Amino acid sequence: MAVEFINIDRETPFLLPASVQDYVAEKHLARFITEIVSQLDLREMVGQYSGRGSKPWPPSMMVALLFYGYATGIFSSRKLERASHDSLAFRYICANTHPDHDSIATFRRHFAKPLEACFMQILLIASTMGVLKLGTVSLDGTKVKANANRNRALSWEYANKLEEQLKQEVAELMRMSEEADNTQIPDDIDIPAELSRREERLATIARAKQEIQRRAEERHAREVADYEGKIARRKRNEEQTGKKPGGKEPKPPIDKATPRPRDQVNLTDEESRIMPSGGGFEQAYNAQVGVDIESYLVVENHITQAANDKREVGPTLAKLATLPAEVGMPEAMLADSGFCGENNVELCENKGVTPYFAQARQKHNRPLSERFGADPEPPCENASVLARMQHRMKTKDGKALYARRKCTVETVIGIIKHVLGFRAFSMRGLELAGAEWSMVCSAWNLKRMHILMG
Repeated sequence: MAVEFINIDRETPFLLPASVQDYVAEKHLARFITEIVSQLDLREMVGQYSGRGSKPWPPSMMVALLFYGYATGIFSSRKLERASHDSLAFRYICANTHPDHDSIATFRRHFAKPLEACFMQILLIASTMGVLKLGTVSLDGTKVKANANRNRALSWEYANKLEEQLKQEVAELMRMSEEADNTQIPDDIDIPAELSRREERLATIARAKQEIQRRAEERHAREVADYEGKIARRKRNEEQTGKKPGGKEPKPPIDKATPRPRDQVNLTDEESRIMPSGGGFEQAYNAQVGVDIESYLVVENHITQAANDKREVGPTLAKLATLPAEVGMPEAMLADSGFCGENNVELCENKGVTPYFAQARQKHNRPLSERFGADPEPPCENASVLARMQHRMKTKDGKALYARRKCTVETVIGIIKHVLGFRAFSMRGLELAGAEWSMVCSAWNLKRMHILMG
């Protein structure tokens, strides 16, 4: 019996629908994003146009284009331009126009701060729609590659060595210049050009050394503050309990803010840092994200230059405090052991947020008595905030609540990095990278809201 296949005819002319409204389904993500963007206050962007020169692209269309691109894993301005030709969803958003990649990249860079501000407006819309009711926030951080070449990093040790070498070469070139009348100089040596090149390098090295020295001074100030904080907490605990604190006495930091030999600065993106990532090291930023455990919406985001998370609870609480009143403040916060510390626990308690921070890496295959045993006896009245949190984490309710951390914030980070494919920033510098991370989180929220609305 002969099989009859579907006829494929590439020769017959085929016309797209006359209206872009017929390009995509009624409940398509592209429609949803354009509808949400139409509700955003974009007056700050519109007000920056002077009205002179050629007609600009409408900010509402460009914002929708960027958000839909980030929500579907297209981050490059060149790929977004190509998608406006190839994809029906992008054709719908752009209304059959095709913004060029230079306009897209310039818009994203120039309006980075207003685009970042859209994050709060989208959360407010989510709250109004009833898909966000803030209760417990799950917090975590992830390393995202900077738009920088890690091989373009200059360490303090190598900078001093290279500076000495260049100074000797400058002296040698000056000597050759002075003796040019009496000594034959090789034809392939252009002394003025060689001197200019080395002077530029010396200026770059001087700026790099100045930046490394500044970072060393900041690090020393943090070490002094940490040391004084530990001493104060030990003294307070001793006064409260009447017992001498256990453990070793904290060691004071060195007296001088001296750069270490391996302290370095990247010449491509000076504000990025070398960070451990995936078993190796990358030139990166530490991207923080706070996720509501019921809706999986991101309610807080920021990036930091610190490789670890121990100082990120304070900035997270500060950002959460700026949420619209309709969204509210979380009742509890879940985080892994990287965020745990008495100071961070106190910060949460003072803000009225109940902390659930792991104090150590949890082991697999725990015994039944530990997993399902009775709740321990409550701590004494004058117990420290760290002891009270430790008891709270050992209760059945505490274990059940903390167990939701991995399946919320880590799920969101995993989808952003491995499904959408956002693993590297397009823009350089702490401020622009932070704005781009906020755009990523806004795009995720739009994608999630679209699912929650059915």
